[in-house]
Amino acid sequence: MVINRAKKLILLSHCLLNVNAKVNGLARYKGAVAELISFLVDEGFGIIQLPCPEMGYWGIRRWGQVREQMNTPFFVRHCRQIFTPVLEQIIDYHRNGYRLAAIIGVDGSPSCGVSHTCSSASWGGELDNWQTTAEIMGELQMINAPGVFMEVISQALGENGIEIPMLAVDEAAPADSIADIKKTLKGELQQ
Repeated sequence: MVINRAKKLILLSHCLLNVNAKVNGLARYKGAVAELISFLVDEGFGIIQLPCPEMGYWGIRRWGQVREQMNTPFFVRHCRQIFTPVLEQIIDYHRNGYRLAAIIGVDGSPSCGVSHTCSSASWGGELDNWQTTAEIMGELQMINAPGVFMEVISQALGENGIEIPMLAVDEAAPADSIADIKKTLKGELQQ
């Protein structure tokens, strides 16, 4: 019997394989990020799809939110609960010599951002407290911080002594960020 395993894995934010989980109006591709997925498959990576914490917590008809709205004890607990089965797989793979090459998140996301996420100190309350949609959107900013789910993942991995590099597709510049991810992962493959 021939076992033909590369023993290298990538963890992906849910919406990179299923755009349908994103907040309505935020999809920038039809179904999956085909360029990234085909690259990963061609390079022999096994793909672990992370659960979508927002879809599981609020459903498909949710409104867009910012990090401060999600950074609550309740949502953090939800993130830990849905990540636990994945963490257990990671621990087992790690113990058995598999290479966990990267986690790929989605920069700009309040849950899955890696290096930046959307933020607003004033978002919340009734929509009629605002004069216009432009006024609401004027309060939105990108900050250099991870999204809530990625922060939970990083903490859980650290608690188990596991380091996995975190990369991200940037929603503001997807083509450039995918090119960077490919370059980084190709460099990793040559080591």
